[in-house]
Amino acid sequence: MNPSEIQAIKNRFGIIGGSPVLNHAIHVAVQVAATDLTVLITGESGSGKESFSKIIHNLSARKHGAFIAINCGAIPEGTIDSELFGHEKGAFTGAQDSRKGYFETTNGGTIFLDEVGEMPLGTQARLLRVLENGEYIKVGSSKVLKTNVRVVAATNVNLLDAVNKGKFREDLYYRLNTVPIYVPALRDRGEDVLLLFRKFTNDFSERYRSKPVRLSPDAADLLLEYPFPGNIRQLKNIAEQITILETDKEHPISGSTLNGYLNPVQPAGRRALVPVKSDDDAGTSFSERELLYKVLFDMRKDVTELKKLVRGVLENEKYGREILDDHEELFQSINNMEGAATTEPTRLLTPPAPSHQVAFDRYDRYSNEDEDIEDVVHVSAEEESLSLEDKEKEMIIKALRKNNNKRKYAAQALGISERTLYRKIKQYDIEE
Repeated sequence: MNPSEIQAIKNRFGIIGGSPVLNHAIHVAVQVAATDLTVLITGESGSGKESFSKIIHNLSARKHGAFIAINCGAIPEGTIDSELFGHEKGAFTGAQDSRKGYFETTNGGTIFLDEVGEMPLGTQARLLRVLENGEYIKVGSSKVLKTNVRVVAATNVNLLDAVNKGKFREDLYYRLNTVPIYVPALRDRGEDVLLLFRKFTNDFSERYRSKPVRLSPDAADLLLEYPFPGNIRQLKNIAEQITILETDKEHPISGSTLNGYLNPVQPAGRRALVPVKSDDDAGTSFSERELLYKVLFDMRKDVTELKKLVRGVLENEKYGREILDDHEELFQSINNMEGAATTEPTRLLTPPAPSHQVAFDRYDRYSNEDEDIEDVVHVSAEEESLSLEDKEKEMIIKALRKNNNKRKYAAQALGISERTLYRKIKQYDIEE
């Protein structure tokens, strides 16, 4: 094709730019349009792949037929088969009537399957059958139907990698890739960036009734050097923002002003959606984890108290002894849990490593202020002959004395809730 013919195609379908890579992609699209070959369009997201599917359809013999663009990644996996191939009444819950799929409604036309790499494997098998012999079956039916639809597919992922990972069928890949068309990324199109920016700003100026935006030389150089990960879609958004937000249209946009739109800074005082962890955060995160352990420990203590209460009630009931005998193993675990509970606070109050020392500063008054508190939570070998009740009562009395009978701090030192401490005081008739 000569340059004038390519430019006519660009004008017809609204394509801006003159880079050689772009011109080659247009040339291939025009050449393949006259055939019924399946086309696979590849390129990054936002590079304009759908425009090439329209070129192929409108320059083909199917131009008077239907054209439909389907985003395979936007349709739920459970309904994509029904959307593409239709379903019969009662095929699944909610299928109150039969429905025609896109391959039936666009018979004689073109279907553009965008993000075909997101298509489920089961649907890929159905699509392969359509491409090979034009046959498909509705969901919930056994009748084979025929269709004459041209498929143009597009993807922004490497399908060969998806094939190697088992996420895409190899036979479908080679069936789709009959004629490949690569749409270049915006950063590979040279000065097309400036042409597109001028086109977008002029369009937005007319829409918002403002003067067109002009760029200074340093701003133009900055625009050419920017990689544009979002491609044309990102450039269009930036052009609209500048047209709306920049009120001084008398002077060209400087490079520093443009840089603020290309690399926006997080507003001060605003938290990031995804916080970045650093070494300084290690103490804080460990502190939160210890707090969770503390809550779980209190819950376990409450469960133990509830078991003791149930045991006491059953021992005084007529048939309670039979129930206790039947569940001896359950109630025997109370002693084990109490034994473990007496040592748990020590682990929580002792820093595991020097790197987390800061996270435990607030516990120092319990672990280092008076060594007698360690005597409260440590059970020596000589005391093992004492009953659990005696040791528990002694622990509570010592904790109350060391904290001037303040229940809140005594409960913290013991590693139990204030409510549990109050019940223990009443149970053992401890004078405060």
